[in-house]
Amino acid sequence: MNSPKRFSELPEYAFPRLRTLIGDRAPGSDTPIQMTIGDPRHLPPAFVGEVIARHQAAFMSYPPNDGAPELLSACAGWLKRRYDYDADPDRHILALNGTREGLYNTSMALCPETKNGKRPVILTPNPFYQVYAVASLSVGAEPVYVNATAETGHLPDFGALDAELLDRTAIVYICSPANPQGSVASLDYWSDLLRLAERHDFKIFADECYAEIYRGSPPTGILEAVRATGADPDRVVAFHSLSKRSNLAGLRSGFAVSGPGNIARMKQLRAYAGAPLPLPLQMAAAAVWDDEDHVRVNRALYAEKFAAAARILGPEHIPEAGFFLWLPTPDGIDGEAATLKLWTETGVKVLPGAYLARDTKAGNPGAQHIRAALVGPLDETIEGLTRLRDGLQT
Repeated sequence: MNSPKRFSELPEYAFPRLRTLIGDRAPGSDTPIQMTIGDPRHLPPAFVGEVIARHQAAFMSYPPNDGAPELLSACAGWLKRRYDYDADPDRHILALNGTREGLYNTSMALCPETKNGKRPVILTPNPFYQVYAVASLSVGAEPVYVNATAETGHLPDFGALDAELLDRTAIVYICSPANPQGSVASLDYWSDLLRLAERHDFKIFADECYAEIYRGSPPTGILEAVRATGADPDRVVAFHSLSKRSNLAGLRSGFAVSGPGNIARMKQLRAYAGAPLPLPLQMAAAAVWDDEDHVRVNRALYAEKFAAAARILGPEHIPEAGFFLWLPTPDGIDGEAATLKLWTETGVKVLPGAYLARDTKAGNPGAQHIRAALVGPLDETIEGLTRLRDGLQT
C-alpha cells in the first residue's frame, strides 16, 4: 500500500472545511465571536518567561532527546500527586514535543505490521482528535471508527464489537475527558477496557490532555485503573500535556507514561525521528508541572464560563470536563446548516460536529451537533452563548 493512496482516505481537515463552508459570507454582527478553535486564551503562569531567560544559554546546546532529568522528575512527581501512581522517570516517562507528536509516533513505534496474520486494526472513538486517524493510516493499519453517542455515554463501547475484529486490534485510542463531548471514563470503564485489552491482546493509548479542566471531582485516569487492577503497565500509554492544563499550547510540552518495554521502543524511534523540546523550554515545563496554583485559577475561570452556559443554555448541556460544548442542533437542521445560520445571523462561529467524525454504517455521530469552545474571556463567552441560544431557537 503506497502512501498517496493510503492518505486519500482522509477527508480535508476540519478548519479548512469550515473556511470553505463559510466562504465569503459576512457575519451577522459587527462584533463576530470566534468559538471554533480550542486555543486556550487564559494567561499562562507568570514565571515561565523568567525560567526560560534564566536558562537561555542552553539554547546553544542540543537538548536531551528523551527529556531532561528535571522535567522527567517533575512529570513523575505530578503523576504521584494526581493519580497516586509511581513512575520511574528514566524507565516509564518520555518527554514529548506536544502530545500530538506522541499520539502519532507511538503508533509508529508500537503497532505491529500484522496481527494474527492479518492487517492490524486501530480502533478510534468517533468523533475524535484527527491525529488518531493519520497515525492509523501511516502504519498501514485499518482504522475503525467506533461511534460515541448519547446512548453510549459519549464514550465508545469497544466491548460491543465483534470478537474477530477485536482479535485483529493492535491499538485502541481513547480520549478522556473526551474531545469534543467532555465525557469522562469511570474507573469501571477503564477497568473493563483493560480486561478487554488483555483478552484480545491490544494496547490502549489514553489521551488525557483535558484531565485538569473539570467541574466537580477530578476525572479518573487510566493509570488509576492500572494500579487498581494490577494490569501490565506496558498494556497502556497515557498522554498528558501543558497546553490545556497551563494555557501553554505554544510551549509544545507533553509527556507519555507507560511500561519500560513500550518506553524503550518509543525512545528508540525518537532517537531518529523525534524533535526534542529546547532545554530552556524543558526547564520551564518542569517548573510548570511542579506548580498547582495556576491550575486551580485556570479551572475556576472555566467554571465561571460553564456556570454561565448552564444559565443560558440549560444545565443538561454542561459536560463533566473539558472546555467544549457539544450541542445538538434543532430538529430538521444539521451541523453545517446550524453553523451557517449562526454565522450569518449572529456572527458566532462554531464548528459543525460532522467535521470531527467519520461516516459509518450507523451514520455520522456528529452530523446533528455543533462544537463551541469556551476559551474566550467571560464577557465575550456570555455574549457568544446568548447569541448562540437565540440563533438556534429562531
